[in-house]
Amino acid sequence: MTLRETAFAKINLALHVRRRRGDGYHELETLFAFVDTGDELVARFAPRDSLRVTGEFGGALDDPFGNVVAKALNALPHGAGWDLTLEKNLPVAAGLGGGSADAGAVFRMVRHAHGLPDDWQSRAAKLGADVPACVESVACIGRGTGTELEPIANDLAGLPVLLVNPRIPLATGPVFKAWDSVDRGPLEGNDLRTMALNGRNDLEGPALSLVPEIRDVLQVLQQTGAWLTRMSGSGATCFALYDTTQVRDAARTAMPPAWWTLAGKLR
Repeated sequence: MTLRETAFAKINLALHVRRRRGDGYHELETLFAFVDTGDELVARFAPRDSLRVTGEFGGALDDPFGNVVAKALNALPHGAGWDLTLEKNLPVAAGLGGGSADAGAVFRMVRHAHGLPDDWQSRAAKLGADVPACVESVACIGRGTGTELEPIANDLAGLPVLLVNPRIPLATGPVFKAWDSVDRGPLEGNDLRTMALNGRNDLEGPALSLVPEIRDVLQVLQQTGAWLTRMSGSGATCFALYDTTQVRDAARTAMPPAWWTLAGKLR
């Protein structure tokens, strides 16, 4: 039996950092959305677990067996073993939840083959704050550290989106550390479009202080006819939302060739 899953790229349409918690984490309010493309995983039943990483960004994972895909598999009952191949198409440390999306895809594969245990949400949360949202990979609100999920009316499904990264990795920890601790208020609105337009990314300023090239990406995207441009997560990937695929594709063509781009639609 062969299982196939796409690890859908995650973007944060808005990311509000409300306070620094006593446990060292941050209290968040975020709008999760997902693009209809990303990494690709293939699994075949085998006597024991194995993992092979390919793709443009496969070399960025120094220890495939210590990455979140292997941890996700180890966290779930899945039979004797799986021979897994991960095609790493998303850049690493890019604000796209790439590792979390990969883990979410593993959860869906296990659900298809064996079913998930009743406590799968807590098992997912232990792997990373974005993993629970990535299991279903549908638009939702994340609160707490991002693991407390709420449904949201999704009026943006099918909307063309362009992802752009200056090919500079940016670790999450230093970005949060550079946050100025100012609470700029909650999410506002009742549907995805309104909340996104009213929202912001509180990590954009800290990320710009570490990777100024993000500003170049945002400035270029803002000239392409998008109705919303913003940095995703802790960066350095930025996204732009368009009303038509033609405008999006023209925008992608206009990007500097040195930058990484990915065109898709919101799920």
